[in-house]
Amino acid sequence: MQIFGVDIGGSGIKGAPVDLDKGELTQERCKVLTPHPATPDGVADGVKEVVDHFGWTGPVGLTFPGVVTGGATIRTAANVDKSWIDKDAGALFADRLGGLPVTVVNDADAAGVAEMHFGAGQGRKGTVILLTFGTGIGSALFVNGVLVPNTELGHLELNGHDAEKKASSKAKEDGELTWEHWAHRVQKYLAHVEMLFSPELFIIGGGVSRKADKFLHFIEDIKAEIVPAQLQNNAGIVGAAMHAAGDD
Repeated sequence: MQIFGVDIGGSGIKGAPVDLDKGELTQERCKVLTPHPATPDGVADGVKEVVDHFGWTGPVGLTFPGVVTGGATIRTAANVDKSWIDKDAGALFADRLGGLPVTVVNDADAAGVAEMHFGAGQGRKGTVILLTFGTGIGSALFVNGVLVPNTELGHLELNGHDAEKKASSKAKEDGELTWEHWAHRVQKYLAHVEMLFSPELFIIGGGVSRKADKFLHFIEDIKAEIVPAQLQNNAGIVGAAMHAAGDD
């Protein structure tokens, strides 16, 4: 079974058809830049461009970088335009895609569900936290395999700052930090999250997951096991498709 997944991020919108039996993309993904400002109309145009690239005419699952409640209503918009708040994203995307069936889910929640089913979290019980490091920091919290949605742990206060402003991969790029310097910031953040939730496992996702060998060895004094996401930066696409199929 194939469903189309789209992962909307602060810097890019990417999507592809997904084989839900294997948790794999069936074609090379298409990616366009997220418009700035990332208004609803601008993002919807980007989503349409990605979906149209494949000539897709079936159900589409979409992620969103913020809290999604009531099925498809946006409640927060930290790294996109504030006009998203209280927007019915499901209705917007369905209209822009010519009436195709759409679902919308928090981006990190989607990535986490994909990792728990097909990746680094398979078979893991207890408390598992996936953290996606990108434009911001997304989070997905699981207790014995069950998702606690919309946790948004990237916005925890750390040393007087929104944590993602100091420890996201964007913060690394903007500050021109070395991998070691950035890893020390990530360690402080993980220690704070660990103090609050005592997870057995941290899964590190987002684009940096494919470069785990550059920074994970610098992170020390964390009791939980720390592993990179196996689906890497495709986890959100896979999870979006799973959500559309009702497999989450």
